[in-house]
Amino acid sequence: MISEHRQTAANEPTFFPAALRRAQAAAYCGLSESTFSRAVQRGDAPKPRQLFERRAGWLRAELDTWLASRPVSELLPPPNTGAKKPRRVKAAANDPAGPLPQSAPGAPRAA
Repeated sequence: MISEHRQTAANEPTFFPAALRRAQAAAYCGLSESTFSRAVQRGDAPKPRQLFERRAGWLRAELDTWLASRPVSELLPPPNTGAKKPRRVKAAANDPAGPLPQSAPGAPRAA
C-alpha cells in the first residue's frame, strides 16, 4: 500500500488524493480505462462515489480492498516483461577479422 504522504524538498508533506478520477483509478489498478469501465459496469470493480454535484471518483481505499480480494493468477507474465535482454557486443578493433573498413567522408559509395 502506498504511504499516505511523502516529504517534499521543502519538508512540507504532500498528500496523495483519497479519491481518483476514472483514468487515475484505472492506472492505479493497472488496467486500461475501457477494461476498468467494463469491470465497474459489470459490478466487478467498486462503483464511484459522488464527491460533489458533478464530480464522482473512486476511493483509493476501496480500490485497495478490491485489488487485494482478486484471486491469485495462474497465468505467467509474458516472456518479454521484466527480463533483461542480452546486449549485443560490438566487434573490437583488435578482432581477428579486423575492424570494418571505413570510407572517407564525401567519397562515393561502392555499389
